[in-house]
Amino acid sequence: MTQIAFILLCHKDPEGVIAQTLRLTAAGDCVAIHYDARASKEDFARRRLKCGWGEWSLVAATLSALKAAVEAFPGATHFYMLSGDCMPIKTAEYIHGRLERENVDFIESFDFFGSDWIKTGIKEERLIYRHWFNERQRKWLFYASMNLQKRFNLTRKVPEDLGMRIGSQWWCLRRRTVEAVLDFVSRRPDVTRFFATTWIPDETFFQTLVAHLVPDREIRSRTLTFLMFTDYGMPVTFYDDHEELLLSQEYLFARKISPDAMALKERLGALYSETGRSFTLSDEGRRQFAYLTSRGREGRRFAQRFWEAETSLGRSRTLMVVTCKKWHVAKRLVDRVRGLASLPAVDYLFNEQGTALPDLGGIQSSIEKRMRHRRALVRMLFEHWQTDRLILCIDPGSIELIQDFRQDRSRMRLLEID
Repeated sequence: MTQIAFILLCHKDPEGVIAQTLRLTAAGDCVAIHYDARASKEDFARRRLKCGWGEWSLVAATLSALKAAVEAFPGATHFYMLSGDCMPIKTAEYIHGRLERENVDFIESFDFFGSDWIKTGIKEERLIYRHWFNERQRKWLFYASMNLQKRFNLTRKVPEDLGMRIGSQWWCLRRRTVEAVLDFVSRRPDVTRFFATTWIPDETFFQTLVAHLVPDREIRSRTLTFLMFTDYGMPVTFYDDHEELLLSQEYLFARKISPDAMALKERLGALYSETGRSFTLSDEGRRQFAYLTSRGREGRRFAQRFWEAETSLGRSRTLMVVTCKKWHVAKRLVDRVRGLASLPAVDYLFNEQGTALPDLGGIQSSIEKRMRHRRALVRMLFEHWQTDRLILCIDPGSIELIQDFRQDRSRMRLLEID
C-alpha cells in the first residue's frame, strides 16, 4: 500500500502550512516540514536552517527533512517534494493509484552540458567555479568572485564518477532511492563539499545522485508537479479562475498557487480527500500558455497596433524637410511659411520633447516612441490635418532619419540652411 511522506519546504505563512499539512495527513499520508530559520522564531521551534534561493542551504534543508522523515515514517513508500505554494490537483486516491502503477522514481534528469534546460544565465560556471555569495543578495560579490576565478583560471573538475544531471527540484522518489541517496551522502563527503559551493544545487544534486544510483529504466525524467515559467524565467502564478485548467493537467500537484487565491485553495484542499472522482485530462496547459504569451488573440491585446498596419506615408503626399544647425533660424522660417501659406508645419519633433503636437493616442508621448514609429507618426500627422503637404524641421545630424524618409514612397523635398 502506498503512503507518501511529503517533504515540505516553507518560509512564510505558518497558518497556511498547518492547513496544508492537515489536508495532506487527513488522507493517511505523512508530512516532514522544514521551516526557514529566517522566519519568525515563534512559528516553529525545531532545528532549522537559514535558506537562500540558489544556495546549498536548500539542499541541506531537504536532506535534513528527508532524514527525519525516513526515521519517523517507516511505512512511507514515496517521498514527495513540495513547497508552501503547492496544492494537489488530484485526489489522494488518484495520486496513490498513479504511484502504484509504476515502480519508478519521478525526477527530471537531463544532461547538464548537452541539454538546453538552462534558458538564461550562467551554465557551466555553476559547477566549475566556487560560489560563496548569493547572486540575489550580494550580486556584486557574486560576479566579482566568479570573474576573479576566471581571471586566474581557478576552475575545478566535476567528480569524475558522476555524470552531471539537471532538472526541476520538485520530485517524487521511492523509499529505497532516498535511503540510497542518504547512504551515498554519508559515504562521499567529497561530493557534498563539491555541491556545497555550486550555484543552484537543488537543480543538480538529487538529479545527479539519483541518475548515478538508480538504473535508467527505473527513472521517469519528469516532474509530477505542474509548473510553468515565463520567458524571463519567473514561475507562473495560478489564481481562482485557473481551477479547470489545473484539474485537466496530467499532474498530481500544481505550483505556484497565489496566496490571494483563497477560493482555489479551499476547493483544491477539499478535493484531496474526495473518493471516486474521475478527471478528464487534456494536458494542454503549457501549449495554451505559450499561445497566449507569444501570439494572443487576434484583434486584441497582442494584435498588430493600428499605426503599424501601413508603413508608407502615401504616394500622393509630399514631405518638406527643413534642416538647419541653428534651430531658432529654421523655426522662424517655418513659422513664417505657416502663416503665409497655411501649411501645417512641425518644429523639431524628433529632437525636442516639448514640441507642440496633437494627441495621437500616445505615439507622440516621447522622443523614443516618435523615433521608433516615425513613419507611422508622420502619416498620422498628415491624416490629422487632412493635408497632402507637411513641413518638418529636422536636425542635420539626424542623417539616418532623413534617409529613412527619403526611401519612402512619398515625395520628399529637402531645404538645407547654412
